Amino acid sequence: MIVKYAELLIRWRWLVIITAIIAVGGVASGGRFLGFTTDYRAFFSPDNPELRAFEALQASYDRADNVVFLITPADGHVFTNQTLTSIKWLTEKAWQVPYSTRVDSITNYQHSQAFGDDLVVGDLVQDPSAASSADLSQIEKIALNEPLIVKRIINEDASVTGINVTIHLPGKSMTEVPEVAAYVRNLARELEARDPNLQVGLTGMVMFNNAFGENARQDMTTLVPLMFLAIIILLGLFFRSVSATIATTLMLFMSILAGMGAFGWTGYKLTPPSASAPNIILTIAVAHTVHFLITFLATMRAGGDKESSIVESLRVNFQPIFLTSLTTVIGFLALNTSDVPPIVHLGNIVAAGVTTAFVLSVTFLPAFIAVMPVRVKARPDKTHTIFDIVSRTVSDNYRLVLFGTLALTLVFVAFIPNNEINDDFVTYFDESTEFRQDTDYAIDNLIGPNNIQYALQADESGGVNEPAFLADVQKFVDYLHTQKEVHHVYAITQTMKRLNRNMHGDSPEWHRLPDERELAAQYLLLYEMSLPYGLNLNNQVNLDKSATRVTVAFDAMTTKQMLGVEHRFNLWLKENLPHIRFEASSSNLMFSHIGQRSTRSMISGALIAIILISTILVIVLRSFKIGFISLIPNLIPIGIAFGIWGLMIGEVGLSLAPVVSMTLGIVVDDTIHFLSKYLRGRREQNLDAGAAIQYAFRQVGSALTVTTFVLVAGFMVLTLSPFRLNSDMGLLTAITIAVALVVDFLLLPSLLMAVDKDRPSNQPSGLPASSAAD
Repeated sequence: MIVKYAELLIRWRWLVIITAIIAVGGVASGGRFLGFTTDYRAFFSPDNPELRAFEALQASYDRADNVVFLITPADGHVFTNQTLTSIKWLTEKAWQVPYSTRVDSITNYQHSQAFGDDLVVGDLVQDPSAASSADLSQIEKIALNEPLIVKRIINEDASVTGINVTIHLPGKSMTEVPEVAAYVRNLARELEARDPNLQVGLTGMVMFNNAFGENARQDMTTLVPLMFLAIIILLGLFFRSVSATIATTLMLFMSILAGMGAFGWTGYKLTPPSASAPNIILTIAVAHTVHFLITFLATMRAGGDKESSIVESLRVNFQPIFLTSLTTVIGFLALNTSDVPPIVHLGNIVAAGVTTAFVLSVTFLPAFIAVMPVRVKARPDKTHTIFDIVSRTVSDNYRLVLFGTLALTLVFVAFIPNNEINDDFVTYFDESTEFRQDTDYAIDNLIGPNNIQYALQADESGGVNEPAFLADVQKFVDYLHTQKEVHHVYAITQTMKRLNRNMHGDSPEWHRLPDERELAAQYLLLYEMSLPYGLNLNNQVNLDKSATRVTVAFDAMTTKQMLGVEHRFNLWLKENLPHIRFEASSSNLMFSHIGQRSTRSMISGALIAIILISTILVIVLRSFKIGFISLIPNLIPIGIAFGIWGLMIGEVGLSLAPVVSMTLGIVVDDTIHFLSKYLRGRREQNLDAGAAIQYAFRQVGSALTVTTFVLVAGFMVLTLSPFRLNSDMGLLTAITIAVALVVDFLLLPSLLMAVDKDRPSNQPSGLPASSAAD
């Protein structure tokens, strides 16, 4: 049947080629709808509980999206005329940042003080250029003793300060985040030009968003071309055929264009994880091409003509190429169990690309080869000698190889428990990226992005003015200050105590919460009426004063630590303030939960993939025994790879969640190709197990080596990505694929010798000399 199909394919080759180009072009046209999203919310599905809680918090208070200017004077002191003048200038300019709704700095901090019976509220720094030494000392004293400022927008030794710009992105355009990033970068450069004494860095959630987009675009524009070039050179050297190299290049282009175009038709946007899909499609699609072309070229070098060699290559490779494509697609579709949309999108894009690669490899590729001039020199295949040695060594010593390989596997698997589910969303970006450098600097010198925002409900309009409620909030604040992880706490009680002191002649003994609800309400009303536009209290209390937000900031913190802190704080609230309803949320808390949840969900996806792939292998190979055996060399590489990871790294986060399903679909390819040739030797050549193993090595040994080398190289290119979700995934996948080849060359043959060594009746004991051409 395959022979007749191949003959028809050759006869109608031009029609096949034109049809394939038109079909791929139609699917690829969806690429015009592709775009990048720079919103970290893209990592969360709309029904994600942490996202919904975060959006609810954002709707009630000032938004948490921000840009922070980090300002470091070279002379090491913020409170000088020159530096304060520059900070005031930047504060005023920052109001012009696109989509900005609020700007907070030490110069516009609304300092309140009493003058007789009056409450006077105004900028802490009025005219810095004219301030005397005494004025500067007083300003510094106020700032460093104000809990709302110190360790938040000025550090304790007054050597670094920050200007926090709150941003409210409409979410209507893909250019909003890059627009803000470009504007603030220009402002930072302008300030440094105006005041050479200052060094300005940029961090905050908007810059975090922007780093996503910049890294994705960088990967697309550098890694994909780099991988293309590397593969073309490698295959050109290996094939030593211009026609074969051109055919491979076209196949890869078409597979990538179809996969990305299909995703474009869905209307979803690319993110850094899904933007790595072209590299993965490129890498996997090579395998189909290599197996077909190696058999085709080997047959021609053995004396066959071009058309008969195409027919023979399709006859031998159609089933294993179909099976490997199917199992790879299953592995990537298993990523749909993830709670992270970009990982789901990655799986679907690659599945579409791999499906296209299969269709093209059994239609376009042989048809294209049929019309291209192919010249090869008849020569012996020297790789047979190498693989004959390997096959005989394994066959003759299969017990030693089997138990030795299993023992070594147990050694590496023993290190798997060293891995813990942990992450740090700041370290998603390489230390070479500007965002990572500035954020690390902020964590070390001022305040970082790690925080939890608690919305505490008073259950009635104006309830935040109730003394009992304020006392409960203060209890929570006091508790937070006792926790070693806490860097800063931002709460309305600090403002209330300061206002109460102001209204009592700034007497220190009155620095406490008001005793009466009416007084607290009057204080807040009087204070808010004195505040300038944009600096209201909506960053601390909601509009009807029925709830308040307490923001707890931390230093550097991993997802495991964040979840532990959240659990501890929530437990304290439930035990000590059981009557207070609360909701905890923040962007990095969302990432902490999604990392843990995605890792767990991917386990179920991997189990589904294992069951489906195993069932398919049993059915297609027509042997429950062989199908069951195939599970072992497919699962062991994953176990060894995670053991190596536990030995080297020890942390498994969002980046590694999809690796099990992905690699299972990929590494099974080698097993399928080896087993298909082994069974062909057993059933068609009537060989015993040892001879069938030697036959399989001769038929696919070089192809498996080449495809593994290409796959490892392709995924290793991903390690060059500055985005850790891509680089870690690439590294662990490359390790798994490399281990898989060793396992398929050592463990799989020894297993076959152990369980399938019975010789069929009347079969020869060795490999016939003519079998190399079969």
